[in-house]
Amino acid sequence: MDILSDIRIGVLYGGISSEREISLVTGKAVADALRHGGHTVELLDVRDVPLSELTPERMDVAFIALHGTFGEDGGIQAVLDATRVPYTGSGVDASRTAMDKVTSKQRFERAGVPTPAYVEIEVDWAESHKLRAAASLGFPVVLKPAREGSSLGIVIVHSEEQLAEALAKPFEYDHRVLAEQFIDGRELTVGILDDHPLPIIELLFDGSFFDYSIKYSAGKATHAIDPDLPPGVADAVRAASLAAHECLGCSGFSRVDIRLADSGVPYVLEVNTVPGMTGTSLLPDAARAAGISFTELCERAVTIALGTRPRAKVHAEV
Repeated sequence: MDILSDIRIGVLYGGISSEREISLVTGKAVADALRHGGHTVELLDVRDVPLSELTPERMDVAFIALHGTFGEDGGIQAVLDATRVPYTGSGVDASRTAMDKVTSKQRFERAGVPTPAYVEIEVDWAESHKLRAAASLGFPVVLKPAREGSSLGIVIVHSEEQLAEALAKPFEYDHRVLAEQFIDGRELTVGILDDHPLPIIELLFDGSFFDYSIKYSAGKATHAIDPDLPPGVADAVRAASLAAHECLGCSGFSRVDIRLADSGVPYVLEVNTVPGMTGTSLLPDAARAAGISFTELCERAVTIALGTRPRAKVHAEV
């Protein structure tokens, strides 16, 4: 893209979260793609690079490839806002809101976006109170850390006898847990690029949910592009996905995860503001189905960033 011909792109990856290893893979894939497009790229592991160096003197735009804490929660976005470096994806408020599953669901409800019934559980509650709150949704019930990604810490509980032991796992990741009604149905995801839905993907795999090992292991899941859906359901899935993206205030790109109930209702589970960009990732697959190569997808993300946030290019022309 001509607009990027003299642009220095800093790919921010690695970081400090529990998803660091996936972020390293995402960042390298993005950097390789952008270099393949002929662009000037520097890979920057924010665990090792001082934040004070993330400035317009070093880069014209940042490609955020950081998953989890300080990547998707508004932390790195706030740093870049302060240094006036444009960046890919959503801003501080949208990132913070999308990362918090409880706050996201509150927004979904206010916007009329279908989402499974839920309760929030705090770590300092009495044990009996925690168990009653989770059991109030019936079984199976899904337990999730309120602020974690890549399906880390998620447990599906099938009976009250399993509940006490199961609750301990998500609390290893956060002091707040989301207990959510389990929706028996099809696992779908919809990428959003520049406020437009990409083709729907259905995830086909063995097991009851799309967990970490399936998500990041080649060959464990099949991505079915534009799956066969009843009349009108595909439109409803796309509409719910875009509404979820918009009601959180997301921008640039995102990926919306959905459970499609047998009734045809698409229940939005969450919005990922820094979706995976690995060899097994969903957003690149959806983009390819729309005729957008991985390099073009990365370029589009950078171009959107430069168009929606002030460009602070101060380095001298050579």
